[in-house]
Amino acid sequence: MNTLSGPVLGFDFGTTRIGVASGQSLTGTASPLQPIAARDGIPDWNVLDKLISEWQPAALVIGIPLNMDGTISDMARRARKFANRLHERCKVPCFLIDERLTTREAKQISLSRGGSTNFKENSVDGIAAQLILEDWFASEQRIPSETRLEDLYGIGRN
Repeated sequence: MNTLSGPVLGFDFGTTRIGVASGQSLTGTASPLQPIAARDGIPDWNVLDKLISEWQPAALVIGIPLNMDGTISDMARRARKFANRLHERCKVPCFLIDERLTTREAKQISLSRGGSTNFKENSVDGIAAQLILEDWFASEQRIPSETRLEDLYGIGRN
């Protein structure tokens, strides 16, 4: 059972945008926020600092995009690095969660709501972050961000 009190922020790491969602552990629900621009996976840290200051989250959840066979992708390593830097900067508990297929599901949700098929202009990153956060709320597993990716879900190196 979740003992967190207060808002939780979820992140869908990307190289050009980082999706963000806010949620409450009490209800287990989340809502997308405006994505944060990134340059080759490096976010505007001032924008992130402002977001953390504004929301005062009890925890942060970062999606880790493992390959479908459970091996570690380059993006998973980069997302883990982002989680480490975020944790170091804000000193808020950070957790990891496997987020395979959330972007695909986010695109389907966006289209079902009448969204554009041009996902470069019509970002689904916030919806993906929402799905990541809601999955985390529904899960009993709490994987601290300092966990080695190789130990995540018992997977091996690729």
